[in-house]
Amino acid sequence: MSKVMESKKQIVEEITEKFRSSQSTVLVNYRGLDVSEVTELRKQLREAGVDYKVYKNTMARRAAEAAGLEELTDTLVGPTAIAFSDEDVVAPARILNDFAKDHEALEIKGGVIEGNIASLDEITELASLPNYEGMVSMLLSVLQAPIRNFAYATKAVAEQKEEQGA
Repeated sequence: MSKVMESKKQIVEEITEKFRSSQSTVLVNYRGLDVSEVTELRKQLREAGVDYKVYKNTMARRAAEAAGLEELTDTLVGPTAIAFSDEDVVAPARILNDFAKDHEALEIKGGVIEGNIASLDEITELASLPNYEGMVSMLLSVLQAPIRNFAYATKAVAEQKEEQGA
């Protein structure tokens, strides 16, 4: 009996550490998905570096309380899978939201974004953001815009002077 309790404590500690260290965590109800759909979902999440697991709700509740996320315990009812991301804040929300659009059986329940409890609306909003590379690309485009506009203006002035001189 002691080995079982020790094993459960280790699992709770593991989940607690994941709650604390993750940039974002998304909880989903996966009831109704068949094996091939779950396999495809796991593959997409794994490729994005997202850890996706199903834990017993009682252990996940204890871990949420230990991590200071007591509000999350109400969400941990019924079949629940948890997606943890240490690196990309947007990845789990985007992948799960896109997957839920194609598979009605998958339901996003809630989650945690950088240590704060997130509602379904906040997770959906987060899912609409571009990933890191997309954000960097947008930033570079914004930074290049003044230089590009200056170059266009200079070219237009040069062409105008040429026309006047000709």
